[in-house]
Amino acid sequence: MLARYMRKVYTSLATHIYDIPSRMMALMLLSMFTLLPFIRFEVTLISTLIEANFIAIFAASWDLLFRAGQVSLGHALFYGMGGYTTAILFKYLGWPIWITIPISMLVNAALALIIGIPCLRLKGPYLALVTMAFPLVTLGLIKGPFSSVTGGEIGIYGLPSLFPRELIKSPLDRVMAEYYLTLTLMMFCSIILYKIAYSKTGMVFVSILDDELASKACGINVTKYKLMAFAISGFFASLAGCIHAHRINVVNPPMFGVNISLIPLIAAVLGGLGTIYGPFVGTYIYYILDRYILTILIPMHKWTFYNVEWGQVKPIIFTLIVIVFIIKWPRGIGRGIVEKLEDLEKPREIEEIEKEKSKKHEKS
Repeated sequence: MLARYMRKVYTSLATHIYDIPSRMMALMLLSMFTLLPFIRFEVTLISTLIEANFIAIFAASWDLLFRAGQVSLGHALFYGMGGYTTAILFKYLGWPIWITIPISMLVNAALALIIGIPCLRLKGPYLALVTMAFPLVTLGLIKGPFSSVTGGEIGIYGLPSLFPRELIKSPLDRVMAEYYLTLTLMMFCSIILYKIAYSKTGMVFVSILDDELASKACGINVTKYKLMAFAISGFFASLAGCIHAHRINVVNPPMFGVNISLIPLIAAVLGGLGTIYGPFVGTYIYYILDRYILTILIPMHKWTFYNVEWGQVKPIIFTLIVIVFIIKWPRGIGRGIVEKLEDLEKPREIEEIEKEKSKKHEKS
């Protein structure tokens, strides 16, 4: 019985993974990230990868919305509201995180539906500008009328960690536990988002992106699918905000910052827009550049340029990188690699020649 089950598992893996170069590459990368803490454990590197793991979910959720023809420059709204919702539920109701996080995700999915309704008639830059306004308005409410609930400028402190203190014996154990938790969540969310993107619903999203008028002419309920894309995107984006809040044990107004909204855009451009897997690749590239290379390996943060601090120079560098990618490599690194791997599945020219020779030999 066990041998039959193992044979079935092997056959399934060989059919769906081993025979497809791009999926085999993804499996190898996942194995590398799984073994990385045992191969080279550096707290700075692992902490950077922890943040990259849940921000990758955030970036992929943005990319799913882009896949439906909606460009958002205010995706930090769901990120910040995810953290604030779970924090408020814990502080005022005393609920544990395994309840507050799922509720926060559902609340933000509903919030995305509400926001999506006024955005339905907007397209292109008008939609982007309107979505940018939502986190700014929310930020004003948090600091103003609702400051007694949200903590105003200070925020809400003392949130529970992702793991109980009884299970964590040392700070290093906490880093390891958070790394594998975020890696597991990233893996499951990536599979779910990829399945959605390449399902029948995902194909409808692409049709709306390509030609909304033609989609309507084909009888597609464009309003329904746009709202669906907003809800799914807000649902997964809020998970990243929840993880961030419980990881640092605090939520504060910077979670709604414009820089947070720009991270998924940069990651998607680096990895490949509209691919779902591209933002995952782009997020790791972004964080390795931002937190490791430009901060640690290149000690330029100690310099100043005409009284401009290094923290103000980095956004300019990433802006230039995005412009170069849009002009020279618009398909992104992730998509480029996948397309090269997919070429391996196609028969080579010499193989085709050999097949033609064999056919002629059989006829003769």
